[in-house]
Amino acid sequence: MVRKIAFGVLWLGFITYAFFFAPPEQPGTFELIKNLSIGQWQGVNPLVIALFNLMGIWPLIYSAVIFIDGRGQKIPAWLFAIASFAVGAFALLPYLALREPNNNFVGKKNALLKLLDSRVTGVVLTVATVILVAYGLTGGDWGSFVQQWQTNRFINVMSIDFCLLCLVFPTLLGDDMARRSWKNPQLFWLIALIPLFGPLIYLSVRPPLPQVSVESISKQPAVN
Repeated sequence: MVRKIAFGVLWLGFITYAFFFAPPEQPGTFELIKNLSIGQWQGVNPLVIALFNLMGIWPLIYSAVIFIDGRGQKIPAWLFAIASFAVGAFALLPYLALREPNNNFVGKKNALLKLLDSRVTGVVLTVATVILVAYGLTGGDWGSFVQQWQTNRFINVMSIDFCLLCLVFPTLLGDDMARRSWKNPQLFWLIALIPLFGPLIYLSVRPPLPQVSVESISKQPAVN
């Protein structure tokens, strides 16, 4: 219950900040978003380009865990995961508040789950992230970015959204490791404490998810 309340408060706090306390919306924001989306990046700070595209990487990282986690939830995890591609943590925080602890996976993996569970997916996302981070750090203008962060609601909220996604990922990590019978507290904290690249490394090295049928569970002897 405490976890649910904490995530609910965090979600409401983020919404309140985004709409009432963040810097005002600047003219041309819609045009900036459109240009970032279609790859017309001339004149745009590489740091903004990298951040915008990393906000597309994060939903894929979460999807690689949430679609599996959702197999044992009463709420439709896929709905929150898909919405996160548009609104990031605004969609994921309610899922984290509503979900129940789930360290089992029952059934078979469909094609989507096999793709999300694949280490290849983790490696591809890691390579893409390295390229984006390198591009932003080597070509970006930090002075301009700080000024935009202080004056532009889109840049400001997107940056905080990125930080929140880094912060809350470990809340799904423990259950995902348990589903794979991977008990390693040191590894958990290593992944949890490295922003962005910790989850990516995890997706690249985690053991495949075992498939357990409902029949096999029902045949297990009861424990008195």
